[in-house]
Amino acid sequence: MEINKQNYCVILAGGKGRRLWPTSRQNMPKQFLDFFGTGRTQLQSTYDRFVKVIPRENIFVCTCKEYLQLVCEQLPDLDQRNILVEPINRNTAPSVAWANMRIKRTDPDANIIITPSDQMVVNEDSFMRSLETGISYVSEHDVLLVMGVKPTRPEPGYGYIQMGDLSCKPDVYRVQSFTEKPEREFARMFMESGEFYWNTGIFMANSRKLTQCFEAIFPSVLRNLKFEYPTYTYEVEMDYVKKHYPSYPNLSIDYAILEHSDNVYMMSCDFGWADLGTWHAVYEFMSKGEGDNVVVDSEVILEDSSNNVIKLPKGKLAVINGLEGYIVAEEGNVLMICKKGDSSALVRKYVSEVQIKYGDDFV
Repeated sequence: MEINKQNYCVILAGGKGRRLWPTSRQNMPKQFLDFFGTGRTQLQSTYDRFVKVIPRENIFVCTCKEYLQLVCEQLPDLDQRNILVEPINRNTAPSVAWANMRIKRTDPDANIIITPSDQMVVNEDSFMRSLETGISYVSEHDVLLVMGVKPTRPEPGYGYIQMGDLSCKPDVYRVQSFTEKPEREFARMFMESGEFYWNTGIFMANSRKLTQCFEAIFPSVLRNLKFEYPTYTYEVEMDYVKKHYPSYPNLSIDYAILEHSDNVYMMSCDFGWADLGTWHAVYEFMSKGEGDNVVVDSEVILEDSSNNVIKLPKGKLAVINGLEGYIVAEEGNVLMICKKGDSSALVRKYVSEVQIKYGDDFV
């Protein structure tokens, strides 16, 4: 894929990452961690992937004020004006609306890729080919195009896309329905039907289509900026956003745009993908060692143990005997040992209980 100045990328990096607690913490969530010991954090890896094909000045990062310093430290090559910091937390849809407004002012014909900051891509070449196909499609059609991948297991922690009719382009289908994090039995039915794909959360659209979608659901407060200040500066924009951003509803981009817009399509992709948002997903994605254990960048002696996922801080050694089907995760002042299963709901429950009983220092 060649670098094209009309292509832009918006990286979403404001999440708290609570389903990977206690490794992912409130002051250092998963996107800022070198989770696998590769030398690059998940945010850095995402940036590295896109800067190969998107001009650096066309890459934007959406985050919240608590994480501005982390983004600046981890992406020193990125102009700070390309970091969109929410004045108040409003989930991903308002921040993407703001990013689209900024990009559209520079280039009304822009093609925009929206991506989470914590995606694992195995086959970079295949990913780039899919990007090229997708960007070409949205540059010619006013559609929202989601990257979907074939499920390899009945994963309840992922979103699912039901594909409809094939479009005029191979591997591009109209979306029939979205289902977010189904029960495992439904996830199994989805996978076996052959009609459903995992929703990677990576999608593309041209700026015209995104503007149309946001105008249909959001109040016009930010759009009024260009009418009130036709030649506004960066400083005027920031002051205006700070004042008016809180009037936006708290909505995710998936719910606000993808699930409630027309002309939503899915591209069937095959580049080896995982959303590393839960311990169970980490376990399923990583190669398993002796006894089907997954040890994530940690020093461990295992005996008579199987089906576990283990993540420890540097300098810690674990000796584990007779354990089966557990998460063992330690970070800072918290050690968690719990049944693996469908862990995301369980971990969220523990985070809430710990926060209430012991305070934010343990979250």
